Amino acid sequence: MNALLDVILPVFLVIGAGYLATRGRLLSDAAIDGLMSFAQGIAVPCLLFQGVARLDLASDVALAPFLSFYIGALVCFAVGGLGARYIFHRPGPDCVAIGFACLFSNTLLLGLPITERAYGPGALTTNYALIALHSPLMYAFGITAMEIVRSHGRGLPVLGILRQIGGGLVTNPLIIGISAGFAVNLGGIGVPVVLSDAIGMVSSAGIPAALFGLGGVLYRYRPDGDLRIVAMVTILSLILHPAITWALGTGPYGLGVAELRSATVTAAMPPGVNAYLFANMYGVGKRVAATSILIATAFAILSGWFWLHVLP
Repeated sequence: MNALLDVILPVFLVIGAGYLATRGRLLSDAAIDGLMSFAQGIAVPCLLFQGVARLDLASDVALAPFLSFYIGALVCFAVGGLGARYIFHRPGPDCVAIGFACLFSNTLLLGLPITERAYGPGALTTNYALIALHSPLMYAFGITAMEIVRSHGRGLPVLGILRQIGGGLVTNPLIIGISAGFAVNLGGIGVPVVLSDAIGMVSSAGIPAALFGLGGVLYRYRPDGDLRIVAMVTILSLILHPAITWALGTGPYGLGVAELRSATVTAAMPPGVNAYLFANMYGVGKRVAATSILIATAFAILSGWFWLHVLP
């Protein structure tokens, strides 16, 4: 019970405050959009820049946590996409969007603060490493899968796919922040204290602003669409993904305690807003993605509580 009260509920209370503020018209949709633009376009990239710039890439980043987390993610994509196709008989592009919702955990807005509150700021090394690859890797995978499905029977425009993948990644503020962090880290570039302090002030507002804004965004996502598919997405995201990550981490990959905590808690998070943005980009599976985010985020209170009790 203490884990629920002390770690998880404060995060969801901030989300709930944003939800109620938007519902009560204390903040307009434009204000929430502005808050999310600040959080995702400026503050969170600054946070990621600092986290990646400070990583000890030689000793802090290991392959095993990546394999544990991303094998689970890819299995969920496959199960979700195939389930949407052969159980619910959805068109191919819809299946990719639904699989992407099963794949794209909310590593940043929920996984990061819950891990920090549960285990302290020093436990975030693996989180930052996972986040550094999450958006570029998952978007590249999702876009490639979608373009292959959409091009089926018409020939595969390889250059067009590569151009779309590259354009989507290089203009993403999160990717820019991560890339800048890697450049500073690998290049041994010293950041002046005055600049580092300023970046720290901005980055400290990133997670609270993003959580509050996420609540406002979720208010727009009214339960709609095929709730059977939503239930599948929720189960795969909150149960199967962390179960695979935990099993691989405690079994063949033998993760350390800190790595196992970060990878499993991150895997136990619901689909992120990017799952809806991906579906909206292609105009397919939008209702399922939006409703899955809303419902899975609510159930993540219980799944997060469960995994905090299971983990050492």
